Order: sequence, then C-alpha cells, then structure tokens
Amino acid sequence: MTADDWDGFLEVIRGVVGASSFASWIEPLRFLGFEDGILAIGAPTSFIGNYVSKNFGKEMLHHAKAVSPSVAALDFRAVGRAAAKPGRVREPRKGGEDSSLELDPELTFDSFVVGKPNLAAHAAAVAVSNGKPACNPLFLYGGVGLGKTHLMHAVGWELRRRSPDLKLVFLSAEQFMYRFVQALRGRKAMGFKETFRSVDVLMVDDIQFIAGKDSTQEEFFHTFNALADRRKTIILSADRAPGEIEDLQDRIKSRLQGGLVVDLYPTDYELRLGILQSKADALLEKNPGVRVADGVLEFLAQRITDNVRVVEGALNRLFAVADLTGCEINVDVTCDTLADILRIYDRRVSIDEIQRTVSRHYNIRLSDMIGPRRLRDLARPRQIAMYLCKQMTSRSLPDIGREFGGRDHTTVIHAVRRIEQLRRADGQIDDDLKILQRTLENGAA
Repeated sequence: MTADDWDGFLEVIRGVVGASSFASWIEPLRFLGFEDGILAIGAPTSFIGNYVSKNFGKEMLHHAKAVSPSVAALDFRAVGRAAAKPGRVREPRKGGEDSSLELDPELTFDSFVVGKPNLAAHAAAVAVSNGKPACNPLFLYGGVGLGKTHLMHAVGWELRRRSPDLKLVFLSAEQFMYRFVQALRGRKAMGFKETFRSVDVLMVDDIQFIAGKDSTQEEFFHTFNALADRRKTIILSADRAPGEIEDLQDRIKSRLQGGLVVDLYPTDYELRLGILQSKADALLEKNPGVRVADGVLEFLAQRITDNVRVVEGALNRLFAVADLTGCEINVDVTCDTLADILRIYDRRVSIDEIQRTVSRHYNIRLSDMIGPRRLRDLARPRQIAMYLCKQMTSRSLPDIGREFGGRDHTTVIHAVRRIEQLRRADGQIDDDLKILQRTLENGAA
C-alpha cells in the first residue's frame, strides 16, 4: 500500500464503521509507511492506537488487503498530534535490523498508577528493570487493559535509561510469527535467528497467539533457550497463566513457569479512581480551558467497572466534547456523552451477585458454592452460576474460575457447555435460569 492508496482506504473504512466512529477514532490516524508486509499507522496517542486495533483492527486489515493484497499486518504507533510523514517505518537501531515496536514515551513507571490489583506485577517489573536475575523470565498475565503492555514498555524505558546501547526487541507474538514465516519464505532463517538470539532484552506481548503454531513455537523455544543460557532478560505477557494456554507445548510452559509468573487482577474502585485522576491531570495540562466538576471522576470510577482502556477512553471522549463545545464536564454532561457506555454497565452484574443469588435460589451456602466439594446438589448450582457469569458479565474465563475457589478456566468451559445442553433438554433448568436472570437484571440480589 502507498500513501496514495490511503485516502481511498479511509473512505472504505468510513462506510464500514459509520460516520461517528470514523470521526472519533479513524480520522486522526495517519499513514506512516509500508514495509515487509506491515502497514504502519500513526495514532495521536497510544490509547487511540490500542482502541482502534482492538475494535476495528480486523475490519481494517481485511479492507487493507483488498486495496493491497501484500498487506499482512497492521502496526499502530503513537506519534503525537502532528501528522507523520510517509516514509520508512523506523530507523534501524545499532547492532542490526530492528525487528521491534517503538517504546511508547507515555508508558513509563511514572505514569503507571499502582493499586492493590497490580501491586505485585509492578514490583516484579521494577525488580526486572533493576536487573534481578531471580525474576527472569518475567511472565505477566491478566485480562485486556489491565496494564501488562504498559509495564513492559516501562521496563524497556528503564533498561534503556540505565544502558543506552542495550539491544532491546519488543514485539507482539503475532509479529514474531509473521517475521519468522517471512524469513522462511525468503530463505533468511539464519538472519532471523541471529537477530533474535543476539539481543540483550526480548519482550513478546500476547504470547498466547503462538499457541497451536508448531513451527513458530519450535523457533521461539530455541530462541528462549539461547537467551536464557546467556542470562539475557526475557519478558512475556499473555491473557492467562502459562499452564492455562491451550495448544502451547509443554516444554514451553515449563520454561515459562520456571520464571516469575505474576497476575494482574481486574481493577477495583480505588485503582480506577487513581487512574482517572492521573489521566485527568495530564489532559488538563494539554487542555487548560476544560473544567471538570467535582464528583465526575468518582462517578466514572463507580459506574464503569471494566478495564483501564474503557475508563480512559470515556475520559478522552468527555474532554473532546468539552474542548469542542466549551461546556463544563459535570455529571449531566457525562451521562449524555457516555450514554451508550453507561447503558452497557447498567445491565451488568457482578460475579458475587450471581453467586449469592444462585445460592439463595437453591438454598445452599455461599461457601459451598465456591468450595471444593463436588456433591451433585452443589455441583449443578455451581455450574449454573458459572454459566450466568459467562453470559452476564464481561469477565474472562480465568477470572470466573478464580472467583469459584481458584478453579481452572477449563472447568468454566465445561460448566457452560453442560448447562447449555441441560437447558435444551430439561425444562426445569431452563425455567430456573430465566428466573435467575430476571432477578439479577432487576437488581434483586
């Protein structure tokens, strides 16, 4: 794809996502360049780039391939508000070909808000940046938007600050796989091996995406061993613990579990409020004319209980509206501007509410609901509660399993499938589920 193709590509995307979403999210993007099958796209902030990648990335890649069949992947970069000039994606760093993403200058330890859910992960990241060998490899896992990528960037910045000539590679698992395949096709496998096995620091984001890719796993395994043998720093992230990643080779799981494995838990109210206050301070510096009324941040932290990206995105939208209209950001403006988001959270219930409601309905103790006992009188209500958690909350399967006495996500999958079968075959189960859903939706728990 060339710069000349970009405007036509955007018009296609406008029709796909709609005028409102296009104006808010797609229009600020800029064409940076196209190299080795990767279309580099500049975003004003890392948040916008991440949001577009998660919500529109698949559609954009599909239509990019329609415009230029040689496009294999999209790479979103935070480049600031100024439009980036088309050209090379990046300049190679010293020591060979640069196969990494650029570190985001906004994602540092100073900008990371620490709270109880991420305290252990933050401490581990700081330890790695201080060169503690006991933390190698560092494996961060948790749901979307909880700060895994932020911490990886922060470690990268701190390591570079300490050793400016450090050879550091940071990329996604998808990019690792794509570059490996390209090297095989171009008969440049040895060059690929030399590039990745000669680094001082290797950081791979979303490692779960190599699961099931046997050739890529083989190469990653040998790369991992080569770096570990030389005591080089390895930092990885995933959406679940190593042992819970299906189709990941056992020998890779064993290597990952041999390091420091740290979970980032879903945000609580205090952490969300701290993140909002930090974000609001940064936005107010850039937009000194915007006024934020008392109680708005507390309102957002209480009402939006999802990941950090959703919380930050809501605040970004409020500041954009205030900047355009000149109005004060108060609770009424917040409700009007974020009506679509708030409606979603109005319909959501918590895992704790579901557990208590199901326990009450079947007249069992809550401790038995989440305990280890497997009696049929307990197992069926427990499966029903897991099923409702999957249907009525946004929590991941590992998150749900943890709330039921630390059970594995495969137990949740089995429960969901079993209840789906029983619901079709057993009218009583179906009636119970309808009653429970109405009770939870009406807030009677």
